[in-house]
Amino acid sequence: MSRKGKGLKDVTKSESSQVDEESFLAHGFPAKVMELVGRVGVRGEATQVRCKILDGRRQGKVVRRNVKGPVRIGDLIMLKQVELEATPLNGRRR
Repeated sequence: MSRKGKGLKDVTKSESSQVDEESFLAHGFPAKVMELVGRVGVRGEATQVRCKILDGRRQGKVVRRNVKGPVRIGDLIMLKQVELEATPLNGRRR
């Protein structure tokens, strides 16, 4: 049982190895974590951080974002959207 001629496309190495800078930026913008603000979420499952955007049209801007998972100061994270900013923490709500 061969799958010859069933619509499979042969991909050459030159096509698959091409990395375009614009397609890289389409997946996200690099940002460096500058400050850990606090834990957010009902169970504290995310961390609010202030990070500096390293590339793109908002390069050099410091934004506040929520990050899920382990994160430390100096880490590089990829942001899919740089226009959005997380709500600042104002202390505990009652």
